[in-house]
Amino acid sequence: MSTRAVAAPTSQTAGPASSRSGAKRRRWVLEVGWKYLLAIVIIFYAAFPLVYVVSASFNPGGNLSAANALFSTFDLTNYAALGQTSYWAWYGNTLLIGGVAAIGAVLMGASAAYAFSRFRFAGRRLSLTSLLIIQMFPQALAFIAIFLLLLALGEVVPALGLNSKIALICVYLGGALGTNTFLMYGFFNTIPMELDESAKIDGATHAQIFWRLIMPLVTPILAVVALLAFIAAFGDFIIARLVLVSQDNWTLAVGMFQWVSDQLSSNWGLFAAGAVLAALPVLILFLSLQRYIVGGLTSGAVKG
Repeated sequence: MSTRAVAAPTSQTAGPASSRSGAKRRRWVLEVGWKYLLAIVIIFYAAFPLVYVVSASFNPGGNLSAANALFSTFDLTNYAALGQTSYWAWYGNTLLIGGVAAIGAVLMGASAAYAFSRFRFAGRRLSLTSLLIIQMFPQALAFIAIFLLLLALGEVVPALGLNSKIALICVYLGGALGTNTFLMYGFFNTIPMELDESAKIDGATHAQIFWRLIMPLVTPILAVVALLAFIAAFGDFIIARLVLVSQDNWTLAVGMFQWVSDQLSSNWGLFAAGAVLAALPVLILFLSLQRYIVGGLTSGAVKG
């Protein structure tokens, strides 16, 4: 009876397997791996300034040079010192102006978008084109005209003049009307006209159709417009600095700028602590409306 010797695997049989695994690794790096590397770079680029500001807010030294070592100290002195300033008054002013501007932007934009989407009237296309052209220019370009306009209005109606929160809210509403109208207009066009016609047959008026039928269906775009309007008003500096004169009426952007405007007396620790607390309303609002953002921004791009 003869026996057969089983030959051990040689390098010739192991060579093709290792070459195939090496080719797979190279293909993975070329097709997928570089995306992870790019994502890590982007995350570091975006997160490092935030981490640095949070670290500087816990630094009682008041300068940024001592905060180079991240979280080397953990002191709440800067946060406690905010109560000795007008910070919380500025905080309330900012929330009030941003909230009213967001609500007004939603109501005005929805009303204009509903009119352009559902009605056919003379000058409709010209009005849409005018809004499209106007929104191409940033509002900051008209700050001289805004100043002169409010200065003249203040002589007739003091509530609409300089150093008025109502005047600043009106300026924000006028500047965001074109963009918000176009953003909502595309979304309103995705809602079938048959819904309006069936509601009219049942005896519904235009007001009932708008409030009870259309508005619940366009909730995503309303959330997006409210978020964008609130963030724009919350972080604006140029227009707010131009309109608001007295310190009691300042917003966070205007008031906190005064802490670091003078290099000899700048307090970056106090500024960082205020910036961390100021980011909380925007963060909470963004997280609460996150489920509407993607749908609100993409659905309106289907039809125009």
